[in-house]
Amino acid sequence: MNRRDLLAAGGAALTLPALALDFAAPRPPAAMRVSADRIVDIAVGIRPFRAQGPRIEAERRFGKTLVHHYGHGGSGWSLSWGTAQRALALLQASGARAGERIAVIGCGAIGLTTARTLQQAGHKVRLYAKDRPPLVHSSAATGLWTPDSRIVTSAHASQAWTADWESMARASFKVHQGYLGLPSGPVEWHDGYLVADEGFDAPLPAYPGHASEPDYPDLGGRIADLRPQGRALGAGEHPFRTPHVRRFTQLVFNIPAYQRLLLDDFARDGGELVRHEFRSPHEFARLPERHIVNCMGDGARTLLGDDGMTPVRGQTAHLVPQPEVDYALIYRGQNVVALPRRDGLLVAAMGEHDFGNDDLRPDRAHSEDAVRRLAGLF
Repeated sequence: MNRRDLLAAGGAALTLPALALDFAAPRPPAAMRVSADRIVDIAVGIRPFRAQGPRIEAERRFGKTLVHHYGHGGSGWSLSWGTAQRALALLQASGARAGERIAVIGCGAIGLTTARTLQQAGHKVRLYAKDRPPLVHSSAATGLWTPDSRIVTSAHASQAWTADWESMARASFKVHQGYLGLPSGPVEWHDGYLVADEGFDAPLPAYPGHASEPDYPDLGGRIADLRPQGRALGAGEHPFRTPHVRRFTQLVFNIPAYQRLLLDDFARDGGELVRHEFRSPHEFARLPERHIVNCMGDGARTLLGDDGMTPVRGQTAHLVPQPEVDYALIYRGQNVVALPRRDGLLVAAMGEHDFGNDDLRPDRAHSEDAVRRLAGLF
Protein backbone atom coordinates (compact mmCIF):
# COMPACT_ATOMS: atom_id res chain seq x y z
CA MET A 1 0.00 0.00 0.00
CA ASN A 2 1.23 3.53 -0.45
CA ARG A 3 2.27 5.17 2.79
CA ARG A 4 -0.79 7.39 3.15
CA ASP A 5 -3.18 4.49 2.51
CA LEU A 6 -1.21 2.24 4.83
CA LEU A 7 -1.63 4.77 7.61
CA ALA A 8 -5.29 5.07 6.79
CA ALA A 9 -6.20 1.44 6.36
CA GLY A 10 -4.75 0.11 9.58
CA GLY A 11 -2.99 -2.75 7.82
CA ALA A 12 -6.19 -4.74 7.18
CA ALA A 13 -4.76 -7.28 9.60
CA LEU A 14 -6.17 -10.76 9.82
CA THR A 15 -5.70 -13.01 12.81
CA LEU A 16 -3.38 -15.92 12.12
CA PRO A 17 -4.35 -19.36 13.38
CA ALA A 18 -2.61 -20.25 16.62
CA LEU A 19 0.01 -22.97 16.41
CA ALA A 20 -0.37 -25.82 18.85
CA LEU A 21 3.27 -25.69 19.94
CA ASP A 22 4.68 -25.01 23.38
CA PHE A 23 6.88 -22.02 22.62
CA ALA A 24 7.81 -19.46 25.26
CA ALA A 25 6.05 -16.13 24.85
CA PRO A 26 8.11 -13.76 22.68
CA ARG A 27 9.91 -10.98 24.47
CA PRO A 28 8.37 -7.52 23.93
CA PRO A 29 10.36 -5.45 21.45
CA ALA A 30 13.02 -3.05 22.70
CA ALA A 31 11.93 0.55 23.06
CA MET A 32 13.23 3.02 20.53
CA ARG A 33 15.47 5.68 22.02
CA VAL A 34 14.09 8.65 20.14
CA SER A 35 15.10 12.17 21.08
CA ALA A 36 16.20 15.19 19.08
CA ASP A 37 19.78 15.01 20.34
CA ARG A 38 20.17 11.55 18.73
CA ILE A 39 19.56 12.92 15.21
CA VAL A 40 22.88 12.65 13.38
CA ASP A 41 21.80 13.35 9.79
CA ILE A 42 18.85 14.72 7.81
CA ALA A 43 18.39 13.99 4.10
CA VAL A 44 15.93 15.44 1.59
CA GLY A 45 14.98 13.93 -1.76
CA ILE A 46 12.37 14.46 -4.47
CA ARG A 47 9.95 11.74 -5.58
CA PRO A 48 9.29 12.09 -9.33
CA PHE A 49 5.50 11.63 -9.60
CA ARG A 50 3.57 11.30 -12.86
CA ALA A 51 -0.22 11.09 -12.76
CA GLN A 52 -0.16 8.57 -15.64
CA GLY A 53 2.41 6.36 -13.90
CA PRO A 54 6.06 5.86 -14.85
CA ARG A 55 7.08 6.84 -18.35
CA ILE A 56 8.50 3.69 -20.00
CA GLU A 57 8.55 4.28 -23.74
CA ALA A 58 10.96 4.56 -26.65
CA GLU A 59 11.40 7.28 -29.26
CA ARG A 60 13.79 8.09 -32.08
CA ARG A 61 15.63 11.31 -31.36
CA PHE A 62 18.86 12.80 -32.69
CA GLY A 63 19.36 9.66 -34.77
CA LYS A 64 19.36 7.47 -31.65
CA THR A 65 16.91 5.28 -29.76
CA LEU A 66 16.00 7.01 -26.51
CA VAL A 67 14.15 4.87 -23.95
CA HIS A 68 12.52 6.90 -21.20
CA HIS A 69 12.39 5.23 -17.79
CA TYR A 70 11.40 7.71 -15.09
CA GLY A 71 8.52 9.00 -12.99
CA HIS A 72 8.16 6.27 -10.33
CA GLY A 73 6.84 8.51 -7.55
CA GLY A 74 7.49 6.95 -4.15
CA SER A 75 7.99 3.47 -5.63
CA GLY A 76 11.45 3.81 -7.18
CA TRP A 77 13.36 1.26 -5.12
CA SER A 78 10.36 -1.03 -4.79
CA LEU A 79 9.34 -1.23 -8.46
CA SER A 80 12.72 -0.63 -10.10
CA TRP A 81 13.69 -4.13 -11.24
CA GLY A 82 10.32 -4.84 -12.81
CA THR A 83 10.22 -1.58 -14.77
CA ALA A 84 13.87 -2.05 -15.80
CA GLN A 85 12.86 -5.29 -17.50
CA ARG A 86 10.31 -3.30 -19.55
CA ALA A 87 13.01 -0.80 -20.55
CA LEU A 88 15.25 -3.70 -21.61
CA ALA A 89 12.46 -5.15 -23.77
CA LEU A 90 12.08 -1.80 -25.56
CA LEU A 91 15.80 -1.69 -26.28
CA GLN A 92 15.76 -5.20 -27.68
CA ALA A 93 12.74 -4.40 -29.83
CA SER A 94 14.59 -1.37 -31.23
CA GLY A 95 17.48 -3.52 -32.43
CA ALA A 96 20.01 -3.28 -29.59
CA ARG A 97 22.42 -6.18 -30.11
CA ALA A 98 23.87 -8.41 -27.40
CA GLY A 99 27.25 -7.04 -26.38
CA GLU A 100 26.44 -3.54 -27.61
CA ARG A 101 27.21 -0.74 -25.18
CA ILE A 102 24.15 1.12 -23.87
CA ALA A 103 24.15 4.56 -22.25
CA VAL A 104 22.18 4.93 -19.01
CA ILE A 105 21.58 8.43 -17.68
CA GLY A 106 21.14 8.77 -13.91
CA CYS A 107 22.67 6.97 -10.93
CA GLY A 108 19.71 6.72 -8.58
CA ALA A 109 17.66 3.63 -7.81
CA ILE A 110 16.26 3.44 -11.35
CA GLY A 111 19.57 4.11 -13.10
CA LEU A 112 21.50 1.55 -11.03
CA THR A 113 18.97 -1.25 -11.37
CA THR A 114 18.53 -0.54 -15.08
CA ALA A 115 22.29 -0.69 -15.61
CA ARG A 116 22.50 -4.02 -13.80
CA THR A 117 19.52 -5.41 -15.73
CA LEU A 118 21.20 -4.50 -19.02
CA GLN A 119 24.50 -6.06 -17.93
CA GLN A 120 22.77 -9.26 -16.91
CA ALA A 121 21.23 -9.38 -20.41
CA GLY A 122 24.70 -9.28 -21.97
CA HIS A 123 25.07 -5.57 -22.72
CA LYS A 124 27.98 -3.31 -21.92
CA VAL A 125 26.86 -0.22 -20.02
CA ARG A 126 28.20 3.28 -19.60
CA LEU A 127 26.41 5.21 -16.86
CA TYR A 128 26.35 9.03 -17.11
CA ALA A 129 25.42 10.97 -13.98
CA LYS A 130 25.89 14.35 -12.37
CA ASP A 131 25.85 12.79 -8.90
CA ARG A 132 26.35 9.33 -7.48
CA PRO A 133 25.24 7.85 -4.15
CA PRO A 134 24.79 9.13 -1.52
CA LEU A 135 24.15 12.44 -3.31
CA VAL A 136 21.20 11.18 -5.39
CA HIS A 137 17.56 11.72 -4.44
CA SER A 138 16.85 8.03 -3.88
CA SER A 139 19.45 7.97 -1.09
CA ALA A 140 16.91 9.86 1.03
CA ALA A 141 14.17 7.24 0.60
CA THR A 142 12.76 5.48 3.65
CA GLY A 143 13.50 1.97 2.37
CA LEU A 144 10.06 0.37 2.78
CA TRP A 145 8.90 -1.94 -0.01
CA THR A 146 5.94 0.12 -1.28
CA PRO A 147 5.50 -0.52 -5.03
CA ASP A 148 2.23 1.45 -5.08
CA SER A 149 3.37 4.61 -3.30
CA ARG A 150 2.31 7.62 -5.40
CA ILE A 151 2.69 5.55 -8.55
CA VAL A 152 -0.46 6.62 -10.45
CA THR A 153 -3.73 8.47 -9.94
CA SER A 154 -7.06 6.68 -9.75
CA ALA A 155 -8.12 8.40 -12.98
CA HIS A 156 -5.31 6.67 -14.90
CA ALA A 157 -5.39 3.26 -13.17
CA SER A 158 -7.22 1.36 -15.89
CA GLN A 159 -7.64 -2.40 -15.71
CA ALA A 160 -4.86 -2.90 -18.25
CA TRP A 161 -2.50 -0.49 -16.45
CA THR A 162 -3.17 -2.17 -13.10
CA ALA A 163 -2.47 -5.64 -14.49
CA ASP A 164 0.78 -4.36 -15.98
CA TRP A 165 1.75 -2.77 -12.65
CA GLU A 166 1.09 -6.03 -10.83
CA SER A 167 3.33 -7.91 -13.24
CA MET A 168 6.16 -5.42 -12.71
CA ALA A 169 5.70 -5.42 -8.92
CA ARG A 170 5.92 -9.22 -8.78
CA ALA A 171 8.98 -9.28 -11.05
CA SER A 172 10.71 -6.67 -8.91
CA PHE A 173 9.85 -8.49 -5.70
CA LYS A 174 11.40 -11.66 -7.12
CA VAL A 175 14.70 -9.92 -7.80
CA HIS A 176 14.76 -8.32 -4.34
CA GLN A 177 14.55 -11.80 -2.82
CA GLY A 178 17.87 -12.62 -4.44
CA TYR A 179 19.55 -10.02 -2.23
CA LEU A 180 18.36 -11.54 1.05
CA GLY A 181 20.91 -13.11 3.40
CA LEU A 182 23.96 -11.19 2.15
CA PRO A 183 26.47 -9.97 4.77
CA SER A 184 25.72 -6.30 4.19
CA GLY A 185 21.97 -6.87 4.53
CA PRO A 186 20.84 -4.83 1.51
CA VAL A 187 17.36 -6.38 1.72
CA GLU A 188 15.81 -7.74 4.91
CA TRP A 189 12.43 -8.76 6.31
CA HIS A 190 11.31 -7.06 9.52
CA ASP A 191 8.25 -7.26 11.68
CA GLY A 192 6.54 -3.97 12.27
CA TYR A 193 3.83 -2.35 14.34
CA LEU A 194 1.01 -0.13 13.20
CA VAL A 195 -0.17 1.99 16.14
CA ALA A 196 -3.02 4.47 16.51
CA ASP A 197 -4.22 6.74 19.29
CA GLU A 198 -7.95 6.46 18.58
CA GLY A 199 -8.38 3.10 16.87
CA PHE A 200 -8.08 2.11 13.27
CA ASP A 201 -11.68 2.94 12.38
CA ALA A 202 -11.38 6.57 13.47
CA PRO A 203 -11.14 9.08 10.60
CA LEU A 204 -7.73 10.50 9.89
CA PRO A 205 -7.15 14.18 10.71
CA ALA A 206 -7.32 16.56 7.79
CA TYR A 207 -4.06 18.16 6.74
CA PRO A 208 -4.49 21.33 4.65
CA GLY A 209 -1.52 20.59 2.39
CA HIS A 210 -2.83 17.17 1.44
CA ALA A 211 -5.90 18.65 -0.23
CA SER A 212 -3.82 19.34 -3.35
CA GLU A 213 -2.94 15.67 -3.83
CA PRO A 214 -4.88 13.50 -6.28
CA ASP A 215 -6.74 10.35 -5.38
CA TYR A 216 -4.62 7.18 -5.53
CA PRO A 217 -5.98 3.69 -6.27
CA ASP A 218 -5.83 0.88 -3.74
CA LEU A 219 -3.49 -1.59 -5.43
CA GLY A 220 -2.18 -3.47 -2.42
CA GLY A 221 -4.78 -6.20 -2.55
CA ARG A 222 -3.43 -7.47 -5.87
CA ILE A 223 -0.11 -8.44 -4.26
CA ALA A 224 -1.31 -9.25 -0.74
CA ASP A 225 0.07 -12.78 -1.09
CA LEU A 226 3.65 -11.47 -1.25
CA ARG A 227 3.90 -10.87 2.48
CA PRO A 228 2.50 -12.51 5.63
CA GLN A 229 -0.79 -11.39 7.06
CA GLY A 230 -0.71 -9.48 10.32
CA ARG A 231 -2.84 -9.49 13.43
CA ALA A 232 -4.07 -7.28 16.23
CA LEU A 233 -2.11 -7.43 19.51
CA GLY A 234 -3.23 -7.41 23.10
CA ALA A 235 -1.98 -5.05 25.81
CA GLY A 236 0.76 -7.40 27.02
CA GLU A 237 2.24 -8.01 23.59
CA HIS A 238 3.76 -4.62 22.83
CA PRO A 239 5.53 -1.73 24.65
CA PHE A 240 3.42 1.15 23.35
CA ARG A 241 1.26 3.61 25.28
CA THR A 242 -1.82 2.87 23.20
CA PRO A 243 -4.14 -0.16 23.08
CA HIS A 244 -4.50 0.05 19.29
CA VAL A 245 -1.66 -1.99 17.80
CA ARG A 246 -1.38 -4.33 14.84
CA ARG A 247 1.66 -6.32 13.82
CA PHE A 248 2.75 -6.74 10.20
CA THR A 249 5.79 -7.99 8.29
CA GLN A 250 7.55 -5.77 5.77
CA LEU A 251 10.45 -5.86 3.34
CA VAL A 252 13.06 -3.18 4.14
CA PHE A 253 15.97 -1.89 2.05
CA ASN A 254 19.19 -0.84 3.78
CA ILE A 255 19.77 1.72 1.07
CA PRO A 256 23.50 2.57 1.56
CA ALA A 257 24.41 -1.13 1.50
CA TYR A 258 22.14 -1.75 -1.50
CA GLN A 259 23.63 1.17 -3.45
CA ARG A 260 27.20 0.13 -2.72
CA LEU A 261 26.52 -3.47 -3.72
CA LEU A 262 24.93 -2.40 -7.01
CA LEU A 263 27.84 -0.05 -7.78
CA ASP A 264 30.38 -2.76 -6.95
CA ASP A 265 28.58 -5.32 -9.13
CA PHE A 266 28.28 -2.76 -11.93
CA ALA A 267 32.05 -2.10 -11.87
CA ARG A 268 32.91 -5.79 -11.55
CA ASP A 269 31.00 -6.54 -14.75
CA GLY A 270 32.86 -3.87 -16.69
CA GLY A 271 30.50 -0.93 -16.21
CA GLU A 272 31.82 2.60 -16.74
CA LEU A 273 30.67 5.54 -14.64
CA VAL A 274 31.12 8.99 -16.21
CA ARG A 275 30.43 12.21 -14.33
CA HIS A 276 28.37 14.46 -16.60
CA GLU A 277 25.59 16.99 -16.12
CA PHE A 278 23.17 17.23 -19.03
CA ARG A 279 22.00 20.79 -19.60
CA SER A 280 20.12 20.19 -22.87
CA PRO A 281 18.56 17.19 -24.59
CA HIS A 282 20.77 18.01 -27.59
CA GLU A 283 23.71 16.61 -25.60
CA PHE A 284 22.23 13.14 -26.15
CA ALA A 285 23.28 13.47 -29.80
CA ARG A 286 26.95 13.74 -28.81
CA LEU A 287 27.01 10.48 -26.86
CA PRO A 288 28.83 7.68 -28.69
CA GLU A 289 26.16 5.08 -27.85
CA ARG A 290 23.30 4.38 -30.30
CA HIS A 291 20.86 3.44 -27.53
CA ILE A 292 20.20 5.57 -24.44
CA VAL A 293 18.04 4.91 -21.37
CA ASN A 294 16.90 8.07 -19.62
CA CYS A 295 16.63 7.36 -15.88
CA MET A 296 16.90 10.95 -14.67
CA GLY A 297 13.92 10.91 -12.31
CA ASP A 298 12.93 14.44 -11.33
CA GLY A 299 15.72 15.78 -13.54
CA ALA A 300 13.63 14.90 -16.59
CA ARG A 301 11.03 17.42 -15.45
CA THR A 302 13.27 20.37 -16.27
CA LEU A 303 15.59 18.87 -18.91
CA LEU A 304 12.76 17.52 -21.08
CA GLY A 305 10.09 19.99 -20.00
CA ASP A 306 7.79 17.19 -18.85
CA ASP A 307 4.88 19.17 -17.45
CA GLY A 308 3.14 15.95 -16.43
CA MET A 309 5.59 15.46 -13.57
CA THR A 310 5.09 16.73 -10.04
CA PRO A 311 7.91 16.88 -7.48
CA VAL A 312 7.05 15.43 -4.08
CA ARG A 313 9.42 16.37 -1.31
CA GLY A 314 10.51 13.78 1.26
CA GLN A 315 12.69 14.20 4.34
CA THR A 316 14.28 11.48 6.48
CA ALA A 317 16.26 11.76 9.71
CA HIS A 318 18.88 9.26 10.85
CA LEU A 319 19.25 8.66 14.57
CA VAL A 320 22.14 6.85 16.24
CA PRO A 321 21.81 3.14 15.29
CA GLN A 322 20.04 0.83 17.74
CA PRO A 323 20.92 -2.76 16.81
CA GLU A 324 18.50 -4.11 19.40
CA VAL A 325 15.58 -2.45 17.58
CA ASP A 326 14.62 -4.81 14.76
CA TYR A 327 11.07 -3.67 13.98
CA ALA A 328 9.40 -0.99 11.88
CA LEU A 329 6.85 1.40 13.36
CA ILE A 330 4.04 3.28 11.62
CA TYR A 331 2.14 5.84 13.67
CA ARG A 332 -1.30 6.20 12.11
CA GLY A 333 -2.81 9.65 12.30
CA GLN A 334 0.56 11.20 13.07
CA ASN A 335 2.05 10.34 9.66
CA VAL A 336 5.34 9.15 11.15
CA VAL A 337 7.36 6.08 10.11
CA ALA A 338 10.43 4.63 11.85
CA LEU A 339 12.63 1.91 10.34
CA PRO A 340 15.45 -0.21 11.85
CA ARG A 341 18.02 0.43 9.15
CA ARG A 342 21.64 -0.58 9.66
CA ASP A 343 22.85 2.95 8.97
CA GLY A 344 20.72 4.30 11.80
CA LEU A 345 17.20 4.41 13.15
CA LEU A 346 15.40 6.20 10.33
CA VAL A 347 12.46 8.50 11.08
CA ALA A 348 10.33 9.96 8.29
CA ALA A 349 7.27 12.17 8.56
CA MET A 350 4.94 13.36 5.85
CA GLY A 351 4.92 17.14 5.54
CA GLU A 352 1.75 19.12 5.02
CA HIS A 353 3.10 20.67 1.83
CA ASP A 354 5.30 17.96 0.28
CA PHE A 355 3.25 17.59 -2.90
CA GLY A 356 4.48 19.97 -5.60
CA ASN A 357 7.45 20.99 -3.45
CA ASP A 358 11.03 20.64 -4.80
CA ASP A 359 12.76 22.47 -1.92
CA LEU A 360 15.86 20.45 -0.98
CA ARG A 361 16.71 22.45 2.15
CA PRO A 362 16.52 20.29 5.32
CA ASP A 363 13.96 21.34 7.92
CA ARG A 364 15.35 20.17 11.26
CA ALA A 365 12.30 21.36 13.19
CA HIS A 366 10.12 19.04 11.09
CA SER A 367 12.25 15.99 11.98
CA GLU A 368 12.52 16.97 15.64
CA ASP A 369 8.72 17.22 15.84
CA ALA A 370 8.38 13.73 14.34
CA VAL A 371 10.86 12.37 16.87
CA ARG A 372 8.95 13.93 19.76
CA ARG A 373 5.72 12.32 18.57
CA LEU A 374 7.41 8.93 18.42
CA ALA A 375 8.89 9.35 21.88
CA GLY A 376 5.40 9.75 23.31
CA LEU A 377 4.57 6.17 22.33
CA PHE A 378 7.10 4.60 24.73
